[in-house]
Amino acid sequence: MKATMPARYAVYWAPEESHPLWSAGCDWLGSDLEAAARAHTDQPRRYGFHATLKPPCRLAEGTTEGEFLDAVHALARTPKFAMPPLVVGWLGGFLALRPGEPVALSHPLRRMADCCVAELDRYRRPVGPAELAQRLEQQGLDAAQRELTQRWGYPHVFDHWRFHMTLTRQLGSIDIHERDRLAHEAATHFSHALAQPLEFASLCVFVEPVPQANFVLAHRFALAR
Repeated sequence: MKATMPARYAVYWAPEESHPLWSAGCDWLGSDLEAAARAHTDQPRRYGFHATLKPPCRLAEGTTEGEFLDAVHALARTPKFAMPPLVVGWLGGFLALRPGEPVALSHPLRRMADCCVAELDRYRRPVGPAELAQRLEQQGLDAAQRELTQRWGYPHVFDHWRFHMTLTRQLGSIDIHERDRLAHEAATHFSHALAQPLEFASLCVFVEPVPQANFVLAHRFALAR
């Protein structure tokens, strides 16, 4: 009998559910039947509306979900803070919500991302040799990113981390007119939500219960007031 693969856990930032950006993002990715037909959002839809802080991983041998959640909760014992203004833009070949200006190294958003990667790594089960080799074969990785992948399991961390909320799959093959149309559609869709003040008010744990299932928001840990 084939063994069941354990769940994967990820620590994300997501808007509070009372903020209009949450409903705008869920609608864009396809939380209703009409939006679910969007061909361009099929891949990000599976991961949910979020910005990655600690990339998805399985828990290390000998650790429990409760211990992992306690560690995330401990990281949330820091004051909430204002988010930088976000805009719709391209990141490589996909459309995303991104800060309008670069995030400084001293910004609490950057510090939180770095802490999530480093402080939670004891709970990450290293990937096997085959999966690691596959990750290292990703196109475009430089020497530093390959080293990060070997050490932390993921190339886009620390100095290579860029805050973003993915809105589409990779779209390198579409023509310029379709790219412009899609970017305009996204900017219009998110314009009201992005005009509202935005805070980093909680750390979110999303869970993929079985391989290829959608990630679901399982826990929110509120930051200090």
